[in-house]
Amino acid sequence: MAGRGDDEHDPILDEAKSSERDMAPSALPGTSIHRSGSRPQLDLSKAEIQGNFEERDPTILLPNQSDDISHLALDIGGSLIKLLYFSRHEDYYSNDGDKRKKTIKERLGLSNGNLRSYPVLGGRLHFVKFETHKINECLDFIHSKQLHRRDPYPWSSKTLPLGTGVIKVTGGGAYKFADLFKERLGVSIEKEDEMHCLVSGANFLLKAIRHEAYTHMEAEKEFIQIDPNELYPYLLVNVGSGVSIIKVDGEGKFERVSGTNVGGGTYWGLGRLLTKCKSFDELLELSQKGDNSTIDMLVGDIYGGMDYSKSLKQIGLSASTIASSFGKAISENKELEDYRPEDISLSLLRMISYNIGQISYLNALRFGLKRIFFGGFFIRGHAYTMDTISFAVHFWSKGEMQAMFLRHEGFLGAMGAFMSYEKHGLDDLMSHQLVERFPMGAPYTGGNIHGPPLGDLNEKISWMEKFVRRGTEITAPVPMTPSKTTGLGGFDVPSSRGSALRSDASALNVGVLHLVPTLEVFPLLADPKMYEPNTIDLSDQGEREYWLKVLSEHLPDLVDTAVASEGGTEDAKRRGDAFARAFSAHLARLMEEPAAYGKLGLANLLELREECLREFQFVDAYRSIKLRENEASLAVLPDLLEELDSMSEEARLLTLIEGVLAANIFDWGSRACVDLYHKGTIIEIYRMSRNKMQRPWRVDDFDAFKERMLGSGDKQPHRHKRALLFVDNSGADVILGMLPLAREFLRRGSEVVLVANSLPALNDVTAMELPDIVAGAAKHCDILRRAAEMGGLLVDAMVNPGDDGSKNDSTSAPLMVVENGCGSPCIDLRQVSSELAAAAKDADLVVLEGMGRALHTNFNAQFKCEALKLAMVKNQRLAEKLINGNIYDSVCRYEPPTLSQI
Repeated sequence: MAGRGDDEHDPILDEAKSSERDMAPSALPGTSIHRSGSRPQLDLSKAEIQGNFEERDPTILLPNQSDDISHLALDIGGSLIKLLYFSRHEDYYSNDGDKRKKTIKERLGLSNGNLRSYPVLGGRLHFVKFETHKINECLDFIHSKQLHRRDPYPWSSKTLPLGTGVIKVTGGGAYKFADLFKERLGVSIEKEDEMHCLVSGANFLLKAIRHEAYTHMEAEKEFIQIDPNELYPYLLVNVGSGVSIIKVDGEGKFERVSGTNVGGGTYWGLGRLLTKCKSFDELLELSQKGDNSTIDMLVGDIYGGMDYSKSLKQIGLSASTIASSFGKAISENKELEDYRPEDISLSLLRMISYNIGQISYLNALRFGLKRIFFGGFFIRGHAYTMDTISFAVHFWSKGEMQAMFLRHEGFLGAMGAFMSYEKHGLDDLMSHQLVERFPMGAPYTGGNIHGPPLGDLNEKISWMEKFVRRGTEITAPVPMTPSKTTGLGGFDVPSSRGSALRSDASALNVGVLHLVPTLEVFPLLADPKMYEPNTIDLSDQGEREYWLKVLSEHLPDLVDTAVASEGGTEDAKRRGDAFARAFSAHLARLMEEPAAYGKLGLANLLELREECLREFQFVDAYRSIKLRENEASLAVLPDLLEELDSMSEEARLLTLIEGVLAANIFDWGSRACVDLYHKGTIIEIYRMSRNKMQRPWRVDDFDAFKERMLGSGDKQPHRHKRALLFVDNSGADVILGMLPLAREFLRRGSEVVLVANSLPALNDVTAMELPDIVAGAAKHCDILRRAAEMGGLLVDAMVNPGDDGSKNDSTSAPLMVVENGCGSPCIDLRQVSSELAAAAKDADLVVLEGMGRALHTNFNAQFKCEALKLAMVKNQRLAEKLINGNIYDSVCRYEPPTLSQI
């Protein structure tokens, strides 16, 4: 971590300079920094973290930026250089020229002008590390990418003349290496205050990233959601060579209130003298194999064999509590060489960590603070260190305070230096506007990387194949060996599991942070703060092992489908094999360390799979299957509509819900359903499924929904103003299930918005595909045709009016399509597209259909409006766990808004 006490700055010098920083600098602007409408910003749309969730060294992808480099900032400490740079990147999501989008935006009052007042770009924020004594490698890296010759403003792509560039730098190296930067790169260094950068970076990350903070007690991680409105005040303890303790009261309001010269430098210095270790990481590795009881005097040693357990408990002590660090060395007739280096290292580590924890607690007590964040060179995501500090804080506070740690703790200073540019483009971001992605080996991510950069996908695949030929198992990205030059590639050194992998597996992993200012919280959630999308808790070992096994067993079929979707070429086979190895490595990593990618839920696993497919350029593996099933389903739609129109209202409504449930059987993500595909045609399977739709269903609220729709007794029905229908699969699911239901709402005068994925996931239908499907259906239905025309889905659709029995019905309600903002079989309603958020504001009914959106996620979600959750359960374990039922059971869950929600 950057700032006072960072890396290996001289601890005495740290303390000597501290008096200069006791007074807070001039206050920064408030949480909002005024944007000039005349100047464009970084385009943060679609920005996401790329890599492993917990890693401290993320790359941030801003996909709407070109490859030109704009910003560059560094934090140069005594041992590590932390470099953060911005690069443009092509927008692979962009669809803004689409006529559907234009019509939807106009109807929903959602225009680009409403969202931004400045031109937009796109790109990535990369976080890279180098060892300071190898600064020439850092300079070579900067020169190779011409980072030093770019205009420092993100809206500019011009190349600067040599000798005119300026780079923001913090840390002691800003002074030490200024001449070297000028000599080698021809740039000037603009020095930024270390503590200012430290606090600025911490404030941004704590507010912008949902799971930035976590606790670590007894080797268990727990991620903490920080409410940005309740962040301040807090204590920031930066443990580098020395320790700085900073009280942070708000943006630009902080003060160094204490510190100590006993910190990471003390541990490394004494450790080197006592153990002859050559590096800090080597010393930490020794501690993991140590037994401090051979050197430390414990409480149990003082009381001997007598039972003082009752007395000890009364004062909160156990026999294993350290009474005196290195205390046994006094009484034992041993020399230094008689003690194991491993034991010395652990004893020293705990001595320093306990004292840091106690001093931090006393300062928090002094200022009445409950929240303490720790970071810095000394922490390193090391389990023993974090456990020791956590124990000390918990012990002395009697459980009233928690020690918390930061995933990005190594880059706070670099982030702060980056934000010191006049127009950094990161202001005003909120946690729901950042999405994390976990690619296998994203180029230029931070971490313990060995070898050359992986410049493109072909290099990555070749790299993987090389290690496969050697018989070395590829594991998911995680620091595994002592660091050398870091940040110059995508993978760490692959190793056989259980050999070089750190025994505590505690190093944090992050990936690329995609900043997406167009994402919003779904406005119809009853209580967004209490909302948890995942229904299944994968912290349970049995659940986790089961679902990891399910995904692993489904992998061969998925690879075959993906390869076949691209013609089975040799290139596709090679990428398919690489995808299988990469995703298997992710699963193996999660089996070993469930918290490796942060708080783990089933939705996260399914999204990880889709991202891994896209990483190896399988954009839509089920494309041909979806087209085939759409064609088959559209062929029988006219007969279905004719059958529906011949029924009474009550019979039709029941048949419609039965049809949705029956058609939901078509799910290529379910092993049971894939097996069904080999037993009949799509229409035969659909008819079989409908014939089995016998009530009562396992969850059956149809009668309550029918009463709401049709009324009862003196209670008259009233139409819904707008219904949001979250659709699931292509083919029969959407065409024979959800479209007829949408048609029913339309014929009653309700506006209907079909909500579909922004990106493909398995055989799920996407918002880009839906207009063609609706156009095909509209050829046989006047209701759908008129509604689709009003909703901007049809331009010159060739329809045959009167082909169904609804020609005398009149409707003035539009049928619209919006994208949901994700590319997964599940959906996290804390992060939806601005289109969907705008459509939701006038909606009074939410229909969630399918196992991913209504069962895996959102089964327990509560809404401000009515909700209808429809799904067929296609997994036996999920059926048992969720509804105490069996595979192929149906769920029809109707939830009227409560009084509090109204």
